Amino acid sequence: MPNQTKSGDSGAQASGARHRTHSPEPHLAATGTEIQRFGALRLLPIALSAEARTESCQIINAILADTMILYALYKKHHWLVAGPTFFQLHLLFDKHADEQLELVDLLAERVQSLGGIAVGDPRHAAELTTIDRPPNGAEDVPAMIHRLLDAHETVLEKIRRGIEKTEKSGDWGSNDLLMSDVLRRHELQVWFVAEHVVDIPLVES
Repeated sequence: MPNQTKSGDSGAQASGARHRTHSPEPHLAATGTEIQRFGALRLLPIALSAEARTESCQIINAILADTMILYALYKKHHWLVAGPTFFQLHLLFDKHADEQLELVDLLAERVQSLGGIAVGDPRHAAELTTIDRPPNGAEDVPAMIHRLLDAHETVLEKIRRGIEKTEKSGDWGSNDLLMSDVLRRHELQVWFVAEHVVDIPLVES
């Protein structure tokens, strides 16, 4: 009898455990646990050394942080631009913002595919960026344009260094991303923005 009671209790406990494991109730009190710290690598079998992957993650995260800030800068200027060129700049700034947002995703996914942790919080990006912070208020159009061009050049300097370093380390995936997608996108955007501050009259007198 004692053995039967013990066996019965075990069965009841197991049944209860099964019922407690599966519940439609949301776990609202659960708090996040950091399972991989920023700067640490997971081991992924991509035939690239940990040293190369670590360096590439640092390079790309620095560019990613700047890209997130540049995206926000384009959106700020998209909202606040004013004057005779409002319509075309309003549309251009929004187009460039969307394109920078695409780069954000590409850069972040590359960091993850290297086994790293991508910058994901705008507050973290603000800590890492080297792009100058604009005033909280509105600036005139020439100031907006020059601020965007300066920001692009800041990022482009990092991109070019990153291309050289990823070539040396043999990280061709990161190298291709930086050259084919990121570098060319920035250069094209610089061209489109810079053409708005060329001193050419609309009509010859």
